[in-house]
Amino acid sequence: MNDLTQTPEMLIGTMAARARKATAILADASDAAKATALRAAAAALREATDAILRANAADMERGAANGLTSAMLDRLRLDEGRIAAIADAVDQVAALPDSVGQLVDETVRPNGLVLQRVRVPLGVVGIIYESRPNVTADAAALCLRSGNAVILRGGSEALESNRAIHAAMAEGIASTGLPVDAVQLVPTADRAAVGAMLRAAGLIDIIVPRGGKSLVARVQEEARVPVLAHLDGINHSYIHASADPEMARTVAVNAKMRRTGICGAMETLLIDRAFPAAGEVISALLDARCEVRGDADVRALDPRVEAVEEDDWDTEYLEAILSARFVDGVDAALDHIAAHGSHHTDAIIAEDAAVAETFLRRCDSAIVMWNASSQFADGGEFGLGAEIGISTGRLHARGPVALEGLTTYKWLVRGTGQTRP
Repeated sequence: MNDLTQTPEMLIGTMAARARKATAILADASDAAKATALRAAAAALREATDAILRANAADMERGAANGLTSAMLDRLRLDEGRIAAIADAVDQVAALPDSVGQLVDETVRPNGLVLQRVRVPLGVVGIIYESRPNVTADAAALCLRSGNAVILRGGSEALESNRAIHAAMAEGIASTGLPVDAVQLVPTADRAAVGAMLRAAGLIDIIVPRGGKSLVARVQEEARVPVLAHLDGINHSYIHASADPEMARTVAVNAKMRRTGICGAMETLLIDRAFPAAGEVISALLDARCEVRGDADVRALDPRVEAVEEDDWDTEYLEAILSARFVDGVDAALDHIAAHGSHHTDAIIAEDAAVAETFLRRCDSAIVMWNASSQFADGGEFGLGAEIGISTGRLHARGPVALEGLTTYKWLVRGTGQTRP
C-alpha cells in the first residue's frame, strides 16, 4: 500500500521504483503469460460489474452536484454495456500479436556483422487522464501487453470508478502471478501528484495525457518527461460537389451526433458551394438536435441556423454544436483545415476519386478519411484492440497509439570476433 503521508514527489518516486522492478519481471514473462493475465483481468472486470456501477454512481452524483458539463458526464458515465465493452477491449488486447521482440529490420555488413533492430518496451509509462474511467483498463491492458509498467493518475471526478476498475484488474493480474506493480493507480486526487509525475525525469519514461485542453496544455508546458499527446480534436468533414447526397447526410450526422463528447467528433462542416443538397444535410443536423452555427450562406438554408463567430472555427465543442461554412473547392477546404484544424482527424465525402486522393495526400492530419465518419478515429475501430491515446505529433507515434506505439527499438549486433581497424 502507498503511504499517503508521503510528499507527492516521494509517492511518485516510490511508485516509479516499484514500476521499474515490475518491468524487469515483465521482460522475462512470455507472451502467453501476459495474454493470460489480461484475460484474467477481463474476467475480473465482468465479475466486478456491480461494484464498478456503484462506484460510478457515486462519481456521477458528485459530478452533477459539482456542475460537470453534459459532455464530461457522458465521458464519466458507465452502464453494464460500457463495462462489458471495457472488458471486451481488454480481451481484444490479449488476443493481439505481441509487439515486443518483433524484428524491424536486419542487415549483414560486409565484415560479417549481423545488425538487427527489434522492438522493446518504452519502460515506465505515466498516464494522466480525466473523466473517462475506461482509460484505466485500456491503458493498463496496452501497457502490460507491451511489457511496460504504468502509473495511472485519473481525474478526481472519476476517483471511485477508477479505483473499482483498477482493483478488479489488479486482482486478475495477481491471480496469474505477474506483478501487480506493473499497473498502479495514484491513490490521491491531489493535483500536486500530477506535477510530481511531470517532473519525474529518469523515473518515468513517457507521459501520455488524456483529457481537456487545460490538462494537456499544462502537461506539455511543464513536463520534464517526453510527452505523447494531442491538444484539440477540431475535426472537419468536407462535402465535395461530387458527394452522394444520402451518404453526405448520413455520415455528417453520425460524425457529429453519435457521441458528441469524444475527440473524434466532427466540429466543423465544410460544404462545397457546388454541392446540390447542402440544405438537406444542414436540416438533418438540426433535426438531430444539433445547434448549427453558420456563415451567411449556411444561415440562408434554414432559419434555425445561428450566426457563427470567428472563434467558432477554432473551438472543440465536445457537445451538440457545429460550425459550418461553404467553400469553393478542395483547395479552399484544405486551406481552412490548415488554418483552423488541430491535425487530429479530417474527412472528405466525395465520389470523385481523384479529388479524394488529393485530399488524402495533402491534408496534414494524423488521421485522414474518405467517405467515413470521423467517429471511427479510435484504436479499437482500427483493429488495435484499444488505444492509449491519439497522437497528433510527428515523432515516435501518430494517430491511435496502441501496442506498437508503446515500444521503441534497440540494436542487436552479432559478430564472430570482428575488430574495427
